Amino acid sequence: MSATVNEGSDTALDPVYRASEVIFGLLMAMSFIGSISVATDGREEVRTLLIAALGCNLAWGLVDAVMHLVATKTQKRRNYAMLEKLQIGKNPVEGRALLAEEMPGPLAASIGEDGLEQLRQKLAGKSLPVTRPSLTGRDFGDAIIVFFLVVLSTFPLVIPFMLTDDTARALLWSRLVAVAMLFIAGATLARYSSGNVWLNGLVMATLGALLMAAIMALGG
Repeated sequence: MSATVNEGSDTALDPVYRASEVIFGLLMAMSFIGSISVATDGREEVRTLLIAALGCNLAWGLVDAVMHLVATKTQKRRNYAMLEKLQIGKNPVEGRALLAEEMPGPLAASIGEDGLEQLRQKLAGKSLPVTRPSLTGRDFGDAIIVFFLVVLSTFPLVIPFMLTDDTARALLWSRLVAVAMLFIAGATLARYSSGNVWLNGLVMATLGALLMAAIMALGG
C-alpha cells in the first residue's frame, strides 16, 4: 500500500530505516576497527585498517543506495499494478482482498470489510497516471541519504585515532562511541514506537556489542 499511502509522505526514510542504516554502518566499521590490536605499535597498520573501514562503508553505502532505488522502483510498479487492477476489476470482494493483502494483518482486521470497501471505492475512482511511475528527485535524494548514513557512521569511530597516538586508548574510546551511538539509535526507535527510551537504548547497545563480538569472532 505504499504507493497509495506513502507517496504523499515527506520521505520514504522513516526513523526505523535511518536507525537501521546507521547501525549497519557502525557494525561494518567496527568489524575493521575491532581487528586493531591494542599492542599495535605501527601507526601505518592502524591507518591502513581505518582506511579499509572507510572504504568498506563507502562501498556498502553505494550498494545500499542503489538497492534503495531498486526497491523503490519495484514498489512503485507494484502499487501502480494494484491500482490498475482495482479500476479494471468489477468484483468488490476481490478488490477488498487485494487491499487486505497489501496491509498489515491487524490494520486490515481493524478497519473491517466496510473500511476496505470505502478504500476500494476511493482508489477505484482515482485516475491512473498517464505514464507509469518512475523514480523522482526525492527518491534519488533518499538514496543519497542512505549512502551518507552508512558512510558518515564511520567517522565518529575514527576520530579517537586522530586525537591520540595511544592505540589502546583510541580503541577504548572508539568502542565507547560505538556503544553510545547504538544507544541513541535504540532510543530513537523507542521514541518512534512509543517504547521505553532508556530500556530500548540499553538493549540496542548491548545487542550491538554482542553483534560486534560475533562479527569479529567470525572473521567479519
